[in-house]
Amino acid sequence: MQHSLNPTRRSFFGMMGAATLGPLLAARTMRGEGPSPRAGAFAPDIGVCTSASNAGTLREAGAGYIEEGVRRLLVPDQPDAAFAAKLEAAKACGLPIRAANGFLPGSLKCVGPEANHERVLAFAEAAFRRASRVGIRTIVFGSSGARSIPEGFDRRKAELQFVALLGKMAVLARRENVVVAVEPLNRGETNFINSVEEGAALVQCVQHPNVGLTADIFHMLRESEPAGHIRRAGAFIRHVHIAEKRKRTAPGVDGDDFAPYLQALKDIKYTGPISIECRWDDLSQQLPVAVRTLTEQLAGLS
Repeated sequence: MQHSLNPTRRSFFGMMGAATLGPLLAARTMRGEGPSPRAGAFAPDIGVCTSASNAGTLREAGAGYIEEGVRRLLVPDQPDAAFAAKLEAAKACGLPIRAANGFLPGSLKCVGPEANHERVLAFAEAAFRRASRVGIRTIVFGSSGARSIPEGFDRRKAELQFVALLGKMAVLARRENVVVAVEPLNRGETNFINSVEEGAALVQCVQHPNVGLTADIFHMLRESEPAGHIRRAGAFIRHVHIAEKRKRTAPGVDGDDFAPYLQALKDIKYTGPISIECRWDDLSQQLPVAVRTLTEQLAGLS
């Protein structure tokens, strides 16, 4: 893991005005890396978090890719034979599988007195290796149960544990050409990493191109986190999730306006995809509306 302690530069975390990490983390400097500009209109690929078995429905609705589940598709805790059949089905589904979420089970603790990084990394190594075989390039690191801080455990120690784990994961991820994209979650799901600004401060400390952030607009809305945090964290954002605020419905159900967040993504010249991660009542009926809603909101940006 690389660190920079140049005192002449303000840290990203300091600029955000947050005070969760201590002086050690706040001293890290921001990498100058970020997405390269894209010519023309801002039209990110729109995908859906779902099983590869729904590929036909996604294709008909105009979605461009699938975001699968790590434990559903890659089954890192099962033998290669169990994965082989899933790999064949994934290759035959007819849509690219660009990302996977649902990374770690709650039993694999990342922080706290029961943290077991050796077990976590063994699981991650298998997941990354299999992801590479599928063609997956992004592993979304939400995993609320695995990363939540146990009651009474020192928060700064948890932060340092998590940064150390990410640094070790980065080495494995680079080997398989995947990116680990830490996903901030709302406080109803976890007590650790609840905002893009908090996630950016931690990712900044790792300073590795194979560790980045997922900006989940649903969680940002739930936490009343402003779109401006996307602009400030732009160098680290590698993936995006979206859903409506009230009931985590698909775009177009409640009519949520995502424009401020989408505009922020355009402003940072984000070049990655946007995955719809929501609750569906009827995928085949709601997905075309969701894709159309997002496409129209993207087209209306300045």
